[in-house]
Amino acid sequence: MRIHGDAVRVGVHSGQQYTTFAEALKLWRTAEELGYDWVSLFDHFRPPMGGPAGPCFEGLSLLSALAAHTSRIRCAVLVSAVTWRHPALAAAAAATIDHVSDGRLEFGLGAAGADLAYGQYGIPFPSAGTRLDMLDEACRVMRALWTGGPATFAGQHFRLEDAHLRPRPLQRRLPLVIGGEGERRMLRIVAEHADIWNTLARTPDSYRHKLGKLAEHAAVVGRDPGTIRQSVTFRAILAEDERQALERKERLLERVGPDSPVWPEYLVFGTPEQCVERLRPYLDLGVRDFLLGARPPVDWQTLELFARHVAPALRAHPAG
Repeated sequence: MRIHGDAVRVGVHSGQQYTTFAEALKLWRTAEELGYDWVSLFDHFRPPMGGPAGPCFEGLSLLSALAAHTSRIRCAVLVSAVTWRHPALAAAAAATIDHVSDGRLEFGLGAAGADLAYGQYGIPFPSAGTRLDMLDEACRVMRALWTGGPATFAGQHFRLEDAHLRPRPLQRRLPLVIGGEGERRMLRIVAEHADIWNTLARTPDSYRHKLGKLAEHAAVVGRDPGTIRQSVTFRAILAEDERQALERKERLLERVGPDSPVWPEYLVFGTPEQCVERLRPYLDLGVRDFLLGARPPVDWQTLELFARHVAPALRAHPAG
């Protein structure tokens, strides 16, 4: 049985490109008040979408603070880059945040992507193949430590010797989310290690193809792919009528330009009913976590319309 069963969850992927803690806390508390199930940060230090001098809080320390100021919502990082920390440090931070949140943490790992911090701070950025090797080892190291140890591991990039982690996470199995969709290596790592697989919502046909590749890897490692919970992240502009949504899209176009990397993240510009119709094929393909991107400046209208109209329709969808 996959973690969290077949219940549909809706969430907010907020990021942390704020100038004050109060701004971030307002979004998290609003998401909790609106009935969202999940809220997450990313784990960039200098994200390219903020420019070379843009604001960005450090992810895990901010996550711990926000977890302490909320009470119900699941708290996540989506996703932590394996290049930033030794996985033993990441495992210890995760266990600490699980205690701070009273067992509400979901920890995401990824093979790292573009970040201006590599150049600004002189942090090494290995090749894609090396980063995927690191990700595979990190999953093994973190799960071994979360079970309490003593853990011994000898990898190419990381090693443990009779290593312990106390206190262990509060959750008996702390959910490990892996983000990415590379068909040859990444989905093999997902098949072997992930409790939850997250990717961007592109097209249903593309997603169906990725699911097929994931199932092939799961067969190789002897795992039922149905035990891997499916999660998609997307952005939307919602309004009471389509004309208003398209007007707001035009204002966004003026602000960020047509070449902005944000555009592929947008799934719909329209009404809540249109959003439900765009997401329904993913429900039919087994997706149960729908995460609405809400980086600053926050689109409060979309956040509320999604919670009040889209979320109930998604949750009412029969499990299949």
